[in-house]
Amino acid sequence: MGPGDLKKALCDLPLTTDSRLIAGLESAEDAGVYRLSDDLAIVQTLDFFTPIVDDPYIFGQIAAANALSDVYAMGGNPVTAMNIVCFPVDTMDISVLKSILAGGLEKVREADTLLVGGHSVDDQELKYGLSVTGTIHPDRVVLNSGAVAGDRLVLTKPLGTGIINTAIKAGVASREVSDLAVRCMSSLNRTASEFMMNTGVNACTDVTGFGLLGHAAEMIENSSVGIVLDSRAVPVLPGTLEYVAMGLVPGGTLRNREYRSHMVEVSGDVGGELLLSLFDAQTSGGLLISITSSKAEGFVRQLKDRGLSDTAIIGEVVAEPRGKIVIR
Repeated sequence: MGPGDLKKALCDLPLTTDSRLIAGLESAEDAGVYRLSDDLAIVQTLDFFTPIVDDPYIFGQIAAANALSDVYAMGGNPVTAMNIVCFPVDTMDISVLKSILAGGLEKVREADTLLVGGHSVDDQELKYGLSVTGTIHPDRVVLNSGAVAGDRLVLTKPLGTGIINTAIKAGVASREVSDLAVRCMSSLNRTASEFMMNTGVNACTDVTGFGLLGHAAEMIENSSVGIVLDSRAVPVLPGTLEYVAMGLVPGGTLRNREYRSHMVEVSGDVGGELLLSLFDAQTSGGLLISITSSKAEGFVRQLKDRGLSDTAIIGEVVAEPRGKIVIR
């Protein structure tokens, strides 16, 4: 099964239509959006996964930041969250769960969001995440499908977390690289989203399990535009390319490459390690934003001034080749 097959299966279901539904299963948006009134819509999402780090508190932080990110990608303001827990009651001490929940709560509070409940089940495999509800004005929803030829593409976090997590599990990653990856994954996309909404953008998605190229492909799929990506401008976490050269590549990254390679054209000298990193399955990655060219440099400066130092313009939206990502 490819990384997009499950989403495609869901989108193929006979869906009930509703004029108040702004974003739902019919598209590859980051969250569902439903209009409650002329000036209020709710943004709904959920995400949970197995541990990617050994420290339960940090795992809770990362999982919560990742779940909140989908609301930020739509331009919404998260207001409530509920815990989703699968926990092996008979084989793991309850203190581990308490630490995970404490880490998640810390990020929920940082987002000025209320934790209002949740659900837990006894499961042999530990999993944790959140269901999040946010709010937004119906006319201000940012979709991933609105990119316009001439736009610049801005990425707000560096790539490489999937590869580095694989290196951590193999006992190869340095403490410095591991700490950088953790800080990246546990950082909220709140600031980037707020500036995005203040500035005005044409499209946005967050970079997670489908990798940069997978999510960029969703932005242009079945559209009238394509993307030219400057591989040298893409921020990548230290150590990432070296770990790829060592063969420390997660299965999800390889599946992303297999699934989206038909939409990707390489023009010029792009190293194999870097190219694979562009497919890397991210956890709690940054926002990929399509913004009018005249606003792009000022937008990047604002984010850098607010501490998002890795923010970069990584490419542009073009009229041709339509439906393709050209990497230079």
